[in-house]
Amino acid sequence: QVQLVESGGGLVQPGGSLRLSCAASRNIFSIYTMNWYRQAPGNQRELVATITLSGSTNYADSVKGRFTISKDNAKNTVYLQMNSLKLEDTAVYYCRVTARSGNYWGQGTQVTVSS
Repeated sequence: QVQLVESGGGLVQPGGSLRLSCAASRNIFSIYTMNWYRQAPGNQRELVATITLSGSTNYADSVKGRFTISKDNAKNTVYLQMNSLKLEDTAVYYCRVTARSGNYWGQGTQVTVSS
């Protein structure tokens, strides 16, 4: 059973930066897409960023120009660089991997933006 382990969350002031990582416990073959989602209290889970097999990326309008998704295929790891963080970025962030073998979710990591 593949597990996705997230790290890098924490408390940061507005305008600050964080880098989230999501590593698979073992190799995942035939990955199609890797995503980051987030869910704030009382809100639905929303898609934040996507990176495809070819490296194409897509972002939610709310994070465009501030967040960058990247991946290291050799390490089965996906990253989310978050800059210029805002109060409204506070949420639990989840990674997701869609592969031939199925969908995998991480356990979530808390990001809190507060002064």
